[in-house]
Amino acid sequence: MLLAAVPGKVGDGTSVTAAGGTQTRRGALASNDNLRRFLVGPVDCEITGLAYTPDYQTLFINVQHPGENGTLATPTSAWPASQNGAAAGRRPRSATVVITRKGGGAIGTV
Repeated sequence: MLLAAVPGKVGDGTSVTAAGGTQTRRGALASNDNLRRFLVGPVDCEITGLAYTPDYQTLFINVQHPGENGTLATPTSAWPASQNGAAAGRRPRSATVVITRKGGGAIGTV
């Protein structure tokens, strides 16, 4: 799963004492009020390699080893073949996914 944090405001955190006794500021902790689920990957995968284009209008993510807890005889996923209904007998594969916003614009903004 990939979560996106809704941006906070300057000063919304607290003062804390870091290792070595240094006083510093920490941003507000994540909560249900400022986190949103952005995407969920296929069974048994790892979402990696998050990258944007310079204009933030295209997001690239990698799906690594979907179905890794299955076996060749009984895979737990057939992704990406399962996305078009042709999953029977297909093995899972890693892939890069390209995400754009419907109608254009920056990804991850309101």
